[in-house]
Amino acid sequence: MENSEKGLLSGEIMGSGLSSNKEDPFMSGDSMSTWLLVANASQARIYETQPRRLRSLTLVEEYAHPESREKGERLSSDRPGHFQATTTNMAGSAHGEFVEPTNPKDYEHQRFARELADNLNDARNKQRFDNLIVVASPHFHGLINQNLNEHVAKMISNHINKDYTELDERELLNKLNTLV
Repeated sequence: MENSEKGLLSGEIMGSGLSSNKEDPFMSGDSMSTWLLVANASQARIYETQPRRLRSLTLVEEYAHPESREKGERLSSDRPGHFQATTTNMAGSAHGEFVEPTNPKDYEHQRFARELADNLNDARNKQRFDNLIVVASPHFHGLINQNLNEHVAKMISNHINKDYTELDERELLNKLNTLV
């Protein structure tokens, strides 16, 4: 069972896909800036909101990773590479082919998760946010968590295992306010 299926944190609310590190996920002080990452394997948006309650969202950054939507065969070469190795014994030479160690689609998902995590780390270093809420499809949520450094991971107040990337800002606010 994957981490996303077990619940990312022990505080998960059954059936909601929500889990929390802190008592009040939107409150860490009056001057705090909360960022909301809404992502799946092919697109992501980062919003800024005010602490305490989600009342409005301001788009900070938007990312697209169309390679994650490509078919696996379009992401890799049309056939595996071949090699020929000579041996020193009487048997002659050995033949074989290289096999890709990772599924190209999985590689692209991992690459996008790493890109988002790196951007969040850079933003944290520039003190652009004090609190982070991560809303992502379960599998991609796990990939993001694997790539976050410990400092950004400590700033996450909520994990929501849902794919809300297709929702507009108003619908997103309504969904998130019912979960919290």
